[in-house]
Amino acid sequence: MTRARGAVAAALACAVLLGGCASLGGSPLPAPPPPAQVRLAVQAPAPLDALLATHLDLARLPLTAPGEPVGADELARLLAATPGEVRSLLQTEGYFEPRVDVRREADADDGTPQVTVEVDPGPRVRVAAATVDVQGDLDRRAAAGERDARATLDAVRQGWSLPPGAPFRNPQWASAKADVLKRLRADGYLAAQWSGTGAQIDVAAQAARLFVVADSGPLFRTGELRIEGLQRYPDRPVRHLAGFGAGAPATEQRLVDYQERLLASGLFDAATVSVDLDAERADATPVTVRVREKPLHELTAGVGYSTNVGPRGSLQYTHRRPFGWDVIARNRIEVAQLRQAWDGELRSDPDPDFWSRLAGGAYSREEASSEVTTSWRARLGRSRGTRRLDELVFAEVEQATVRNTLLRIVEPLASRTATAVSANYHVVWRDLDDVILPTTGQSLALQGGLGHSASDFARSGVFTRLYGRYTVYRPFARTWYAQARVELGQVLRADGVQVPDTLRFRAGGENSVRGYDYRSLGPVVDGVVVSGDVLFTGSVELARPLSARLPSLWGAVFVDAGRAAARWGDLKPAVGAGVGLRWRSPVGPLALDLAYGDELQRWRTHLSVGIVF
Repeated sequence: MTRARGAVAAALACAVLLGGCASLGGSPLPAPPPPAQVRLAVQAPAPLDALLATHLDLARLPLTAPGEPVGADELARLLAATPGEVRSLLQTEGYFEPRVDVRREADADDGTPQVTVEVDPGPRVRVAAATVDVQGDLDRRAAAGERDARATLDAVRQGWSLPPGAPFRNPQWASAKADVLKRLRADGYLAAQWSGTGAQIDVAAQAARLFVVADSGPLFRTGELRIEGLQRYPDRPVRHLAGFGAGAPATEQRLVDYQERLLASGLFDAATVSVDLDAERADATPVTVRVREKPLHELTAGVGYSTNVGPRGSLQYTHRRPFGWDVIARNRIEVAQLRQAWDGELRSDPDPDFWSRLAGGAYSREEASSEVTTSWRARLGRSRGTRRLDELVFAEVEQATVRNTLLRIVEPLASRTATAVSANYHVVWRDLDDVILPTTGQSLALQGGLGHSASDFARSGVFTRLYGRYTVYRPFARTWYAQARVELGQVLRADGVQVPDTLRFRAGGENSVRGYDYRSLGPVVDGVVVSGDVLFTGSVELARPLSARLPSLWGAVFVDAGRAAARWGDLKPAVGAGVGLRWRSPVGPLALDLAYGDELQRWRTHLSVGIVF
């Protein structure tokens, strides 16, 4: 435990160094501003002083008349106009009775005029009452008892952002009005506009009475579906992915969801969904879908390096209409120093419920610690997905053989083979500001499987496999970004029943516990690391840009912990901590980490690309 605290302390100390790096590697000093024609001092409560010092004409002279001297007549005009400017600016912040004192001070030694503006803003006007009303089609539908219309009307009124008691400020007043129209248009009232708005200010009572009346216009409903941009592929998947027929309310969320499903289908590089805003056609407004197709054939090659599997190369071939079938065929081969793998899949175009049928298979050979694992699988199932939610339901046959490289092949357990047949459900939910480079939000991956396993070294039986991974991203302390992860897994089986090694768990390496070898953290049997039935890993990371000139280059500090074990009572997490660099490239984050493994008492480098859901 003392070593663990030492590793954590080392990581936190590096955070201080990263902060120093940010200050040392900042942008070059800006060019000095032009000399001021008038030296202005504003004495007012914050943040009003900054508002006045930015927007008064006296303060803006270097921008409006750069380098020009201020004559006596012009200076007198500016001084006379300043009290009115102050009152106008403060009214936008809810101060209608300020006391303003503008004084011409003695000129500076270089002859520059000096002016002091002293302001007592007085009492602030607050909202005393706010009336929010909607006329038109929405009001009629709500009065007739339509549930959706009543929900929209209630949301507009309850969402009003300037309630009684709030300070009256022009920016909030404008924002509150904009939110009303935004909500109406998002719920299908696309021609909503104002019938009238007003703010009555009682200066003596420091009170504002607000009223807004919106004309919702008609509820727009979807009509004919017009598809543009198709050349290679049929229109059937585009129509299936709509998820609505003629007459559905043309809400913003319905159109956005449709667009996301099109992009997730694998057929299109780009897609936009829009409706005709002609109010006379509101009962059946045409829906226009514009798509840019992906190529029929696509070959992608890649090379790279990972500390998990060493140097690697990959080749992926995708055919989006093999033999004229309405399917997407994908094959991928990866060759790395410690891993060789193939996986392939046939996936049908989505049906009206957005599900695609799939058939797939995979083979891999992987070296880790003192073992070589070869495995294959075949699966049949269905999937559907958007940018926020992916679901996969499938039946699978999987076999794995583990050969211990330290034991002779004739010894017991030198080679072990297990085969499993299972039914599975996987789901990934994401609520992120950016799927590729997230800084705010969260993601949750859950997996569940029920099956039967047989092996050549243990008895057969039923098993259940459960797995979950939760990750959260949050901005932290203005310039820092925090990321935290927890990962849990368990295989439930009767004593003596064995499952394929690929269905069990190990920890260690990038995206797990840094500071340790890939898949090196598991239960130890006769001095050899094997896979476990339970898994826990957790991670906390803080990162920040290192330089204003290189906003995509970040420094990070982190602490990881975790292990796989035979049972929860045996699980003793290994701790790793360190520092890293992050390059936030357009295709995903590239991470280079230096981590200290507390149990090993040595440092290890890790390199990874992308994020894991």
